[in-house]
Amino acid sequence: MNYRKFGSTGLDVSPLCLGCMTYGTPDRGNHAWTLDEDKSRPLIKQALDAGINFFDTANAYSDGTSEEIVGRALKEFAHRDEIVIATKVFNRMRPGPNGAGLSRKAIFAEIDNSLRRLGTDYVDLYQIHRWDNTVPIEETLEALHDVVKMGKARYIGASSMHAWQFYKALHVSREHGWVEFVSMQNHVNLLYREEEREMLPLCADQGKAVIPWSPLARGRLTRDWNETTERQNTDNYGETLYKATLDADRKVIDAVASVAAARGVSRAVVALAWVAQKSPITAPIIGASKPNHLTDAVAALSLTLTTDEIAALEAPYVPHRVAGI
Repeated sequence: MNYRKFGSTGLDVSPLCLGCMTYGTPDRGNHAWTLDEDKSRPLIKQALDAGINFFDTANAYSDGTSEEIVGRALKEFAHRDEIVIATKVFNRMRPGPNGAGLSRKAIFAEIDNSLRRLGTDYVDLYQIHRWDNTVPIEETLEALHDVVKMGKARYIGASSMHAWQFYKALHVSREHGWVEFVSMQNHVNLLYREEEREMLPLCADQGKAVIPWSPLARGRLTRDWNETTERQNTDNYGETLYKATLDADRKVIDAVASVAAARGVSRAVVALAWVAQKSPITAPIIGASKPNHLTDAVAALSLTLTTDEIAALEAPYVPHRVAGI
């Protein structure tokens, strides 16, 4: 595994990040398809054995149980100083006032809750899960600055938002001398390329790491058009991301299948290789519920797509309505 710098920071990360939304108690939270602890641990161990040192979760995944499962596994299987743990804050964790969002009160409460569940004194990357329109960005950024200065996080990052919002946050942090976002976790795959218009160029210009979520479009790029999974059948959020462009998306999926067949590799390898090769992407966030998901992800790092193959994969794309923000 060849490691790379995380944007313009000195942090070294693997070119794949294991997304841990898949791991959690199935009857907690909104994801009935998650894997319980006994089924999750071998996959986390497999990722570590493959050289992946970067793990992304969130306080809201499976009502906090994702952080618990991941924290226990990493504590047993890895040395804390060698791994990079990322988590997120924003979504609702309890009913009533101050149970969600990016206020100073919520951030201070949730970082401590995440550290307790993860079983660690600090996280390497603390990210806002979404933009909070109800809280002044100055309040959020000062609170995150203080979290870093207290030693509870090493870096801060952001997730899906408009490019103007991301740059506004960077400007406010610089204006006040606060710690600023070092990364953007956004929605990028062959079925959704709207981030290429503004966000990816902005990140390249500002030296920000890019760690896309759903690089395989929630598995849609890895199988036949009419094939579904238990997760897809119960993933209402995923349905909202792609349902408006089904005809064009089907042509993209067919193109992936064609390139994969010609190369003699799985569709997942081709689709992930496309994401991994796109500048300025640092590390796609992959989900893994089966061992071959990790095997394919590592194989994608060794597949260099040709200019003609990339053109064939990209040709069917049509503009999409902004989604995932």
